[in-house]
Amino acid sequence: FSVAEKYAHVHDLGGEWKRMTGLPFVYALWAGRPDAVDDNGVAILRQSLAAGLSHRGDIARAWAEAHGGVPATYERYLTDNIRYRLGSDELSGVGAFFERLRLEENVARKTRVRFFDGAYVKERALHVTMPAISGDQLVQGQNARGDNLDSHARPASRSLDALLSDAAAGVRLSPEAFIRLYAEATTLDIGAAADARRQALHPDGNVTYIIDRNVNYTNVCVTRCKFCNFYRPPTSKEGYTLSREVLAQKFQETVDLGGVQILLQGGLNPDLPLTWYEDLFRWMKANFPLAIHGLSPEEIRYISEIEHMSIRAVIERLVASGLDSIPGGGAEILDDEIRHSISPLKCTTDTWMEVMREGHALGLRTTATMVFGFGETPAHIVNHLERLRALQDQTSGFTAFICWPFQAEGTRLKLRDDTTAIRYLRLFGLSRLYLDNFPSLQVSWPTMGPEVGQVALRFGGNDFGSAMIEENVVSQAGAIFKLGAPDIERYVRGAGFVPRRRNMRYELLPSARAA
Repeated sequence: FSVAEKYAHVHDLGGEWKRMTGLPFVYALWAGRPDAVDDNGVAILRQSLAAGLSHRGDIARAWAEAHGGVPATYERYLTDNIRYRLGSDELSGVGAFFERLRLEENVARKTRVRFFDGAYVKERALHVTMPAISGDQLVQGQNARGDNLDSHARPASRSLDALLSDAAAGVRLSPEAFIRLYAEATTLDIGAAADARRQALHPDGNVTYIIDRNVNYTNVCVTRCKFCNFYRPPTSKEGYTLSREVLAQKFQETVDLGGVQILLQGGLNPDLPLTWYEDLFRWMKANFPLAIHGLSPEEIRYISEIEHMSIRAVIERLVASGLDSIPGGGAEILDDEIRHSISPLKCTTDTWMEVMREGHALGLRTTATMVFGFGETPAHIVNHLERLRALQDQTSGFTAFICWPFQAEGTRLKLRDDTTAIRYLRLFGLSRLYLDNFPSLQVSWPTMGPEVGQVALRFGGNDFGSAMIEENVVSQAGAIFKLGAPDIERYVRGAGFVPRRRNMRYELLPSARAA
């Protein structure tokens, strides 16, 4: 409190970290090995936190007696300046700190933070690098009700009702339980459990949506995915890269319609170097009040390849020039067996995950997606979800999950799988139950239609996606649904919810003008 009076130059660690990363600085954690911290130890720590929080006035007075000053100033500091709970932003800050530390010290092994919140069975938790406990986290082996969860590791011996009930209450599903529910549970029972989980996570009854524009800046692409109608090879006369004049028209129209974001994605164009994107982003930020939700992991991977740079270095330069967040496109199924069969030239599962991990470490928030209908098995699907859930445990960087079925019309890849609304709803509901650490699930009305989107709000969805002003990729494969903001609000209200506009970080915006 008196350091500023003693020195000419004072730098606040938290302030400098916030300026550098845009994230909070986490000064302290209660941490311990899983084999050394038991339920009683965690209970003592939580009691200690509660006691300290309830005696902040006493602590402030004691400090004032020992060091001088006004007790109210110290109490205000303890109350207003310090946050005692670890939310998504704080966890992203922790992940960014550990990653910078790892690179600075040239250490190959990555530090991963885990919490004693009932999320892990003991055998998995023993392999955790650095488990930590905060005052609002729960001890391993319990859920929010304090029930013992050891039995959820043995799904075959439990009834379907018990598995669904526990998942609805926040108990983490195992991959084996997911596969069993996928095979045996009724669609309505899955929906009821997912709806209960949605209500627990979002009790306010709001369903959010965003006004943005999907701008596909180029259709030139070298990947030649079998399921894509949009791309053109570099030699094609139908290939394009949008000019600044065309982009300016699209961006200004987006602003005039109340849009707050541009979803900027395109093909892998060998003629567009990193500097092209940097110049574009700086120009966008200088001329339009729009967030840039841009470049899928595959695009970022390709830029790093042609520039002979690391993925992290590419993202750092993109962020410096204006990138705000990364969309989760190009995930399809995060299993290389499926990926190789449908898009052999596309990045591997590990590379897709690396882009997201590095983005989270640099403070970016991202979305995650899944496209099904390629002949994948339930094991492929749960592998996909498990990868996302594990990374979210480490970084808390994902804001939302979106899934939709493969749109086959006119593509080189023939449809040989179930892409009906029933399968979509089953997978959507099970995703809500499995992705227990994802705050939001977005329905896919552009591919399924708004009526199915309404139903999906009762299968765990809490976000109606985008009032898209423009979309070019899935529409060229048969998806033709388009809705404006008034239409979205009408469908949301028809499903019994309150529509609220948001930005990419899921911060609520004024309804009249989402700015």
